[in-house]
Amino acid sequence: MWKRFLLAVVIIAAVLSALALTKPDTFRIERSIVIKAPPERVFSYLEDFRQWPVWSPWERFDPAMQRDYTGMPRGKGAIYSWSGNDDVGQGTMEIVDSVPPRTLDIKLDFVKPFESHNQVRFVLTPRPEGTAVAWSMSGNSPFVMKLIEVFTDVEDMAGPDFEQGLAQLKEAAEAPR
Repeated sequence: MWKRFLLAVVIIAAVLSALALTKPDTFRIERSIVIKAPPERVFSYLEDFRQWPVWSPWERFDPAMQRDYTGMPRGKGAIYSWSGNDDVGQGTMEIVDSVPPRTLDIKLDFVKPFESHNQVRFVLTPRPEGTAVAWSMSGNSPFVMKLIEVFTDVEDMAGPDFEQGLAQLKEAAEAPR
């Protein structure tokens, strides 16, 4: 009886591992929206990490999250670290390049729930009706992420959060000041 059970566990683990190994080594998620506001106004919410609680979807997952802001107050060199519940984990973001009001590049390092190192990019493009904002995240897919992707993909996990964040950014940037 135990031998059959152990054999079944080994076979399931082998199948899951084989399926995980077929997943890509990298991932990329991107969402976009048009905001009826000038690029400078939208960019001000992105380049200042102290403005992220206004629009970031993850800020609402843990109101008791610990936040630390270091480095420059905004733009290149600004650093934001957080530690929170299981929904937000722990990590650090650093703005590594900023071309106001066009592009913002962020190095995103997670410590928990598992270590990962990703790149985040915002691209703002002026349009007659406002500003098109594209938000992307890319990085390597460690084995644990590949195992998760056997059951669901990164798009399904993070895509809705990006959409919610962009909608909240739109609401904030379009509100009268």
